[in-house]
Amino acid sequence: MKIDKRIIPLAIGGLGIGTTEFTVMGLLPDIANTLKISIPEAGHLISAYAMGVVIGAPILIGYSVKFPPKKVLMVLMILFTLFNGLSAVMPDYTSMLIMRFMSGLPHGAFFGVGTVVASRMAGKGKEAFYISLMFTGLTVANLIMVPLVTYIGHAYHWKLYFAIVALIGLFAILFLKLWLPAIESNQDTHFLEELKFLKNKQSWLVLGITAIGFGGLFTWFSYITPLMTIVAGIQSNQMAYVMILAGAGMVVGNLAGGFISDRLGPEKTCALLIFLMMISLGGVFLFAEHQNIALILTFICGALSMSVAAPINIMMMKAAPKSEMMAAAFMQAAFNIANAMGAFLGGIPLEYGFSFKYPSLVGVGMTFIGLAISLRYRYLYGKETPDNDDTAVECVPCDK
Repeated sequence: MKIDKRIIPLAIGGLGIGTTEFTVMGLLPDIANTLKISIPEAGHLISAYAMGVVIGAPILIGYSVKFPPKKVLMVLMILFTLFNGLSAVMPDYTSMLIMRFMSGLPHGAFFGVGTVVASRMAGKGKEAFYISLMFTGLTVANLIMVPLVTYIGHAYHWKLYFAIVALIGLFAILFLKLWLPAIESNQDTHFLEELKFLKNKQSWLVLGITAIGFGGLFTWFSYITPLMTIVAGIQSNQMAYVMILAGAGMVVGNLAGGFISDRLGPEKTCALLIFLMMISLGGVFLFAEHQNIALILTFICGALSMSVAAPINIMMMKAAPKSEMMAAAFMQAAFNIANAMGAFLGGIPLEYGFSFKYPSLVGVGMTFIGLAISLRYRYLYGKETPDNDDTAVECVPCDK
């Protein structure tokens, strides 16, 4: 299958974003040791980045919708590259915290604009697959770059991690300039106009599916290391291979989710995938002590964790056809809320002394709620598949 080269710059941007977002988790002890802080304090760098995503997504989208998307994406990636590059030379914890927050600001906006651009470059009936191609960069980051950069950070110095991310950002800027087509901007909108989709019940249902249903998988992923080492009996020095297995699942699941969504429709695909998430998390709770089954479930859960990205974004764009970029940016905020909520709720049984398989049981409950919302959405809006061609943004030029 020939890959449309126009989507590659968006995937490279996703590669950089995925690398900076997830590598830090494996380098927290190194960072804490250098900066003379505790590991929990170092963990605030993760929270600062997530806060930047949540705040930056709607604000940057709101002030950029009138500008050509190609230029907006380039500016966002320039900011991303700059702040990650500066992180490599920050001298203390406070300045690092500020830079992590600043680095998170362009994240949601980049994917918000990129989601709409990818769907517009796709042929009819291929929108979800093109969105999944953009998110391939994020999944490849988990498969290859996160383990590689974590190793480099351990072996040499953790600040090299930020330098590598900045280098990926430079490549993204270059290929955005060379390969992304010029796309018309929406001149007839403003910030408050873009936010009107929040009055729409349909939009809130999609955000609820994302924050709660998707959050169920973060109850599993947040505690995967103690789950696999303490419950499943994997040696701690083998965890890098376990994470690669999960990353491979993410790559496969992301592309499969887009492919299936274009054939079954996003509403049906989303409900099906969240149901499978619930079953898989139940499997983790029941069979985590069995090492081989635990490894199989790691791949499956990794696949399901990214499979819903394309269909849920298509559902959001349908719910907000006149505010697609802002809606897609809010989706990134919802994904980060899912991350925080899953980690927090999944940790509650651990505080009461329960086994590390119990966060997955919490995840079963969260995905059950997500499934209920998804079925409600499908009942109300699943048969409404309006052709959004009248709101399509034309590529100038759009030669493949």
